[in-house]
Amino acid sequence: MFNAAEFLANVKRAAVEAVRAEKPFALMRGHVTSIAPLKIQIDQKFELVSTQLLLTNAVRDYSVELVNEAGETKKYTVKLGLKQGERVLLLRTNGGQKFIVLDRLEALI
Repeated sequence: MFNAAEFLANVKRAAVEAVRAEKPFALMRGHVTSIAPLKIQIDQKFELVSTQLLLTNAVRDYSVELVNEAGETKKYTVKLGLKQGERVLLLRTNGGQKFIVLDRLEALI
């Protein structure tokens, strides 16, 4: 005999196990070991290279165009690029193949 409640519970359990198996998002800390090419050390055995990293505007240089009151446009460069030795906060994406560098971390004294 078909039990709808049991079937639904099994589907939910399978979904939860599938998400766990795919390594969902996780916050991690790292430290910048090289700028060119960009490398970030996660622990003693694991170092991320530039092809694995996605940078937010909080940790990279980028350009913006601003318009003044006269309607003139001027381009500015915002210099927020990472420096060797900085500590960073990373978000591991689903599956663990890419890491988003969210921001810098500062140690509290």
